[in-house]
Amino acid sequence: MDNNVIIRPAASDELDVVAELRWQWILENQDAPVTGRAEFVQHFVRWARENTSSHRCMVMVRDEVIIGMAWLAVLPRVPSPRALQRASGDLQCVYVVPGERDGGLGGRLIDAVVRSHRCCGDCMPLTCGPADGLRRVLNPARAV
Repeated sequence: MDNNVIIRPAASDELDVVAELRWQWILENQDAPVTGRAEFVQHFVRWARENTSSHRCMVMVRDEVIIGMAWLAVLPRVPSPRALQRASGDLQCVYVVPGERDGGLGGRLIDAVVRSHRCCGDCMPLTCGPADGLRRVLNPARAV
């Protein structure tokens, strides 16, 4: 295990760095942004700050540099006679910078989000996006 890596909630003043990771991810996949980089970062930071009640960002840090991110979206669920307040979690935007991949760090990041998710409530279901997308994040060579 790499003990030089810390996984923790993102601080508000780090959201611009997280936005840059999101931007880098799109470029890595040869997707075309629909806006300029500065406009995207500004919008992303504003959106993240406005959605803290439903979207939680975890970052992976090595030597004070953010090298990965994962988001947990916590959404309300239909009430049950057994539980009036229910929620579910959706794992979103898991990303590790290319030079840090293939060493298990993506899995550690996901484990940290799952652990934080379990602390959010009573056995909330957790979902994630397409499995091939998750495989691409964890090990691009094995992506379908």
